[in-house]
Amino acid sequence: MTTTEPTSPDHQGRTADVPAHVADAARANAAAAAPPAPQKPRWVDRFVWGSLWKVVAVVLAATVLLIVATRASDLLRMLIVSMFFALAMVPAVNHIHSRWGWKRGAAVGFVYACVVLFVVFMVVVLIPGIIEFTDQVQANSDDWVASINDLGQNVAGQDLIAPSSGQDAADATAEFVEEYGDNVLGFAASGIGLLFNMLTIAMFTFYMAADFPKMERALMSRMPPARQQVYGWVTDVSIEQTGGYFYSRLLLGVINGGLAFVVMLFLGLSPLLALPLAVFMGFVSEFIPAIGTYIGGAVPILVVFALQGLTAAAILLVWVVVYQQIENLFLSPRLSAQTMELNGAIAFGAALAGGAIAGPMGAFMALPVAAMITAVIKNTGKTYEVVYESKYDSDGSIVEPAPADEAAAATSNAT
Repeated sequence: MTTTEPTSPDHQGRTADVPAHVADAARANAAAAAPPAPQKPRWVDRFVWGSLWKVVAVVLAATVLLIVATRASDLLRMLIVSMFFALAMVPAVNHIHSRWGWKRGAAVGFVYACVVLFVVFMVVVLIPGIIEFTDQVQANSDDWVASINDLGQNVAGQDLIAPSSGQDAADATAEFVEEYGDNVLGFAASGIGLLFNMLTIAMFTFYMAADFPKMERALMSRMPPARQQVYGWVTDVSIEQTGGYFYSRLLLGVINGGLAFVVMLFLGLSPLLALPLAVFMGFVSEFIPAIGTYIGGAVPILVVFALQGLTAAAILLVWVVVYQQIENLFLSPRLSAQTMELNGAIAFGAALAGGAIAGPMGAFMALPVAAMITAVIKNTGKTYEVVYESKYDSDGSIVEPAPADEAAAATSNAT
């Protein structure tokens, strides 16, 4: 029995029966004549399963890290500051460890003890200085007002300050000191968060400085030998620049403050006032970039002007200017020649950038970081011999440039 396909209209409008084998052959011919369906390239699967998932994983990991960094920004900031102080302490810890045979933890504890003693010394010196300054203000306020009014009468024909203003200022100063002394506990309570942050930084710094060799070897064990060389060199440069900056600044601060103390004693200032002012001048002038010199000199000059008069203040101003020239031309280059070489414009820009990013601590850390980056840039990459001779050489004399053919010959010899 022969099966037939359903009837279909013929060309005259009638229907005709089509055998099944004929319909199957027609469909096969139509499928063979039709263009083949597009096939998926093999690289699509390789890209999707070999690369795309990695991109997605990296994006997700970066997002998670960004969220964690945002939530833990205070902790990351403290870790960075701790790393800076640890790098600054490593040279001293290594010296104590190698020369005296102490363990690294004991060496770090000794450095901490020196810092604590310095802080206690500052507190012991500062409080009598504040009391002495208050007594001087109360005793001399009327004389200051009279002197300023005499100057106003000679220049403008009238008093510049009301006669009662001096006593009012003295009373306000005494009230401020008394209120400050009464609110020490309140200030301590409000500074619990700051104290906690300082203790956290101190703890991280202790462990980083004490276990620095172990941490460095643990990191290097995860690197190939070539990368170990690069990492080790960068770490050594970081330690040299950070430690060199800190110790050279510390020595300059001692010289600056010691000489300023002698000058202020010569001007008749009380030792109770001269000592804290000298410490303030030495520390601020050396450790605060850019503007530290002006702040460190301005405050002692104003105090000397208030207590000893215009002549003494002018003498101290002259001394500050002369000492800064001596330091910039002789002391600082010799102390920093082997530790931290940094262009003045780069130092100023780094201080501004560090202050804008992380405040005073950022400005304090900016100079050694900039010096480290500059040292890395100087000592990496390819360098070439300079064959071009400018018309204006370094000593300011005019030199005729070399002819083009000589310059080309020198270039070919260099290559």
